[in-house]
Amino acid sequence: MYLDLVIFAVFILVYSTVAGAIERTWISGAIIFTAFGLLIGPVGLDLISFKADREAIKVLAELTLALVLFTDAAGADLGVLKKFEKLPVRLLLVGLPLTILLGFGVGAILFQKLSLFEVALLATMLAPTDAALGKAVVSNETVPNAVRQGLNVESGLNDGICVPILFLFLALATGKVDEGGHWQLALKLVVEEIGIGLAVGLLLTLLAVNLLKLARRQQWLTETWIQVPIVALAIACFAAAQFLGGSGFIAAFSGGLLFGALAKQHREEFLLAAESTGNIMALITWVIFGAAVVSKAIGNFSWIVVLYAILSLTLIRMLPVFFSLSGLQANTEGKLFIGWFGPRGLASIVFAVIVVNANLPNDGTLAMAVVCTVILSIILHGLSANPWAKGYGERSRED
Repeated sequence: MYLDLVIFAVFILVYSTVAGAIERTWISGAIIFTAFGLLIGPVGLDLISFKADREAIKVLAELTLALVLFTDAAGADLGVLKKFEKLPVRLLLVGLPLTILLGFGVGAILFQKLSLFEVALLATMLAPTDAALGKAVVSNETVPNAVRQGLNVESGLNDGICVPILFLFLALATGKVDEGGHWQLALKLVVEEIGIGLAVGLLLTLLAVNLLKLARRQQWLTETWIQVPIVALAIACFAAAQFLGGSGFIAAFSGGLLFGALAKQHREEFLLAAESTGNIMALITWVIFGAAVVSKAIGNFSWIVVLYAILSLTLIRMLPVFFSLSGLQANTEGKLFIGWFGPRGLASIVFAVIVVNANLPNDGTLAMAVVCTVILSIILHGLSANPWAKGYGERSRED
């Protein structure tokens, strides 16, 4: 255990000292984290004794994603978002359903051994994008505000929207459908996941903001403890919504949006420490992913799995996005840029763990497809984020 702590602590220490330099290169943090996990894992030097099971990876990935969603939403520029709201609306209401539909169609052709509901699960697991992996793009100020905010909101909401869809297909795949039929089940899941998630996120955040404002007026806040409330609030929103049967991701994102709107004057000082905590949790998640998941998956990918992963990151994502943005003031490069930067990460991993825990007949194939897609996304999106964002931003200013 102590050796594990030494390895993680030294790696975090070293990376934190050179993070600024790395962020200016073509190599993303996620690439380094996953590669380091692979290096110290069973297929590498086999240095760590910690064995992460599915539940441990799921919990860590869920909490990391919830914190990232909350802080990204709280830091969103709502003024710009209102001005360019058509972009995320199109991506979520047109692009997302078309992505799932196209992913289902391609999967049905390639994975003929899977049931139709299992193919639908695969398409849904790989539909949401990852706010953390896309951070190099959404935080790059050379990229137009409309694009950055649109991608940020899309990545924040699409995983929450996919949650009830995932559970619907999972119920159908496992045969757990009530007498009321598929539509009643779908309506029930949507109301519960989205409704409870929104209610919990907004209510807890409203209470927390009022408490923080009172504490500031009374000068109860200290420099030490001011770093804690946002981390605690994000986790509380997520956990409470999950406990009550709602979507913790929707709760975290909606809570973050409300916090950003109600605490404009002081949100930066509150968010700074929370974002740092989220970065550390993301680092640990990707290291464990590399050590515990990637190390086992290497060598087990079939050509069908690799082909579907490539198509998922390109055709299946980019074509629906390109179509959904028709009529908007976006040139061809802008549409391709938005379509390409839909990285897959924490949400897909969490969904895969949920599906694997359901013990479906072909859960191994589903898991391999998700893992392969996430690995390719880490590499390809990581290498292309900074150079394309910089180039696209400069060309946009010239136009």
